[in-house]
Amino acid sequence: MKRLWKRGILAAILALFGGAFAFSPGNVECIAPANPGGGWDFTCRTGGKLLYDLGIVPRPVKVTNMPGGGGGVAFAHVVTQRKGDANLLVAASPATTLRLAQGKYGNFTADDVRWLAAIGADFGVIAVRADAPWKTLDDLIADLRKDPTKIAIGGGSAVGGQDHMKVLLLAKAAGIDPGALKYVPFDGGGEALTSMLGGFVQVFPGDASETIGQMQAGKIRILAVLSEKRLGGDFADIPTARELGYDAIWAVWRGFYMPPGVPDDAYAFWVEAMKKLEASPEWAKIRDESGLGPFFKGGADFEAFVKKQVADFKELSRALGLIK
Repeated sequence: MKRLWKRGILAAILALFGGAFAFSPGNVECIAPANPGGGWDFTCRTGGKLLYDLGIVPRPVKVTNMPGGGGGVAFAHVVTQRKGDANLLVAASPATTLRLAQGKYGNFTADDVRWLAAIGADFGVIAVRADAPWKTLDDLIADLRKDPTKIAIGGGSAVGGQDHMKVLLLAKAAGIDPGALKYVPFDGGGEALTSMLGGFVQVFPGDASETIGQMQAGKIRILAVLSEKRLGGDFADIPTARELGYDAIWAVWRGFYMPPGVPDDAYAFWVEAMKKLEASPEWAKIRDESGLGPFFKGGADFEAFVKKQVADFKELSRALGLIK
């Protein structure tokens, strides 16, 4: 009887602590819900490469670009066709939670997937071409005040999405009617940035990680960053919108969600994997070079964070007249 009792205790301990290590990753895929070149693509490609380089996964991570609906096509695909797929990660950001808050993903909600982790924070920027007439944010604001319909602003999200929200908040802070802005939506930041470089739009409200390459190449000018304080590295000399007198901040966490029905042992494995990735010097180097800041939330903490952000975005969207 005593031996049976001990076996029962041992089984309970193994079930409690050993389950987290029962899952082993196979052919891992990361879906970037937009075209190549944007923030979601960056998250999949850099995160996926590091997972392999650090020995967390046995084979290189396959990156699949799945644009459409501001992330809605990928979200629907994951919920309806990839249930329980423990080898699937999906890049996410506030663009995801914002669309969910506004009901842009149809009947799907934040409860339909498993929120994994955020591994860093990007920040919004206001970018123009290097040969644009605006040398400062004040220059751009002055022309927008004269006639906001003459300046085409191209973003990597749908109307009411993340990039659109950045300029709506900036306009509101500058005393400009947000509804008068000429906003052109694209499927992903890469597409929007390419359009600006081609002269089809004049302003790109993107993210630091999306723009650093073109900024270093001298092809674009960053007029302001939408952060509480100045960023480091190549962004150190760029002012924040707030210090210029426009109280507009947009912090962009970079992270992942997983399909519904992923077993708890697999979910626990991936939470630990993200902790290892985020704590690695390799990620710190990439993060600093890309204009990101430290930011980590994983597992239950991240789930709670996402749910609160969806609620907050719903309230903000109502205040800006984007939803009823």
